[in-house]
Order: sequence, then structure tokens, then C-alpha cells
Amino acid sequence: MPLQKRIVIAGGSGFLGISLATTLTSQGYQVTILSRSAPRPSGPWQHVAWDGRSLGDWQKSLENAAGLVNLAGRSVDCIKTPDHQDEILRSRVESTLVLGQAMRCLRQPPPVWVQMGTAHIYGDPPHVRCTEDSPFGIGLAPTVGQAWEEALREAVLPTQRSVVLRTSFVLGKDRGAGAGALARLLTITRWGLGGKIGSGTQGMSWIHETDMNRLFHRALQDETMHGAYIASSPNPVAQTEFMRTLRRVLGIRLGLPALAWMVRLGAPLLLKTDPELALFGRYVVSRRLAEENFAFSFLNLEHALRDLLAKK
Repeated sequence: MPLQKRIVIAGGSGFLGISLATTLTSQGYQVTILSRSAPRPSGPWQHVAWDGRSLGDWQKSLENAAGLVNLAGRSVDCIKTPDHQDEILRSRVESTLVLGQAMRCLRQPPPVWVQMGTAHIYGDPPHVRCTEDSPFGIGLAPTVGQAWEEALREAVLPTQRSVVLRTSFVLGKDRGAGAGALARLLTITRWGLGGKIGSGTQGMSWIHETDMNRLFHRALQDETMHGAYIASSPNPVAQTEFMRTLRRVLGIRLGLPALAWMVRLGAPLLLKTDPELALFGRYVVSRRLAEENFAFSFLNLEHALRDLLAKK
């Protein structure tokens, strides 16, 4: 593949952006990362400063690009104060809309726009397995997810192919940009607290970063892909099963349980995060990827965790 093929990753300075940029550059792509601060660690990509809200010189980086991947959005791993809720919504909607404004200033905009979405758009049903056809849920996360996708529909050019990947819990390696939510679970488990949380039946839908990056790449290259897809392994598990598997991989026998009231008290005080991230969950499976014969490299949770946590 010729080196001049260039992908722009908006909001790409975090764990998922660095993982994708590393994968794409290893495949011969040039990569430009748009973000407020330069990615850490540095790598074989270009960084362009971008505030996620305003037009500026950064938009030149989109000219003649082969594709755009938009990951921009404030982390949801926080205490959901009114200010934080506002930032979570605005950071996603405003960044998407300003990318759309930039597209309209270009002579040769990217032909494809791949947008991050959230599997939390389906809410927190306790037992139902959701597919792309399932109704959306209620609450902050589903509202944000729907507004995010609506912003894309408004921003995308009529000539562009757009794909939304409604992403579940991405399991990834620590590259200095963090390993996403897995890093927090590892810490808790090593403290001996990796047991049942609340009911323990809440769904944990997951995907290995290798499969996530393969989905991004396929969405960029496969002209038959369009619209919304669930980005998650076909084998979601209950929270108790997830933590039991993680303890087994780490060789840790003890995993103390935490009652719901303990989590509601301890999560904001000790971990500075929202207790509902642990107490609720969802089981999601992609009907569309199955129909389009996407073959996951990691179908089994233990296999995925052992691959990521193996000592090199």
C-alpha cells in the first residue's frame, strides 16, 4: 500500500487513538492525530493541535486524507457532576459538528468518516442481549450516544460514507497512554477487591483492541460498510464471570465482593468515578458483523486477557 495514504484521527491522544495509530502506521499508513496535547508516548505520526470546538489551521490536515476517524470526547470515567455531564455531551457533539464545518472548507475531503459511538446507547437492560435493532435506553449515556450520532448525521457530507462503531469495553495493553478501564480493574483486583459487585449479573460486553483496530481498518477500507455497528465480541459475560476470569489470569484467588451501597460510597470517594459504571452493564452482540462475516481474532475472554497481560 502506498505511503501517501493518510488517516486523520481526531481526539487520538488517548489509549484507543494511540493503539489505532500504532496499528495503522505499522501497515504503511501515514497518521495525523488531532488533539489538544501531543500524544504520549510519541510515535511515527504527526500531531496537530486542535481544541475540538473551533475552526483553524488544523483543518488543512483533512485535505486529501484517505479517511477520518473521530474518537473525540471527554472520558466518562468520572463523577457525574452537572459540569462533567455537560462536558461529556458537548465534547462529543461540538467536536463532530466542527469537523463537519471543516469538511465544507476543503477541496478534497476524506471519502469516509468513521465515528466512535457507544454501546451504552442501549441503556442498562439487566438480561436482554441487544443488537443494532434493539431500542435505545434512557439516561445520560443513551442521551449522549443519540446526540453524538445525530451530530454525525448533520455533519457528514452527502458524498461521504459514514460508519458508527458503537463500542463496548475495549481491552487493551498499557502503552503509556493507559490501558483504558482495564487498568483500573487490574488495580482493584490486585487490592483483593475483584469479586462480585452489586448483583454481579450486570453484563460486561468487551472487545480486544486488536479486533477493535481491525474494525476501524475495515470500516475505512470496505465500501460496503455504512451506518451503525456494535463493536463488541460475540461473547459478553456477567460481571462475576469477568472478574473470576481476570483473577484466574492474574493468579489471584481472593476477590472480595462489594455490595451496591459500598460501591456507591467508595467509587466517588476513593476512585473519583461514577459508581454506576460498575453497578450497571449491558449485553450487546452485533447482528450486522455476523451477517457480514467479520471473524473476531479473540472470541474467548480468557484468551483475550492472557494475550494482553502476558509478560513479554
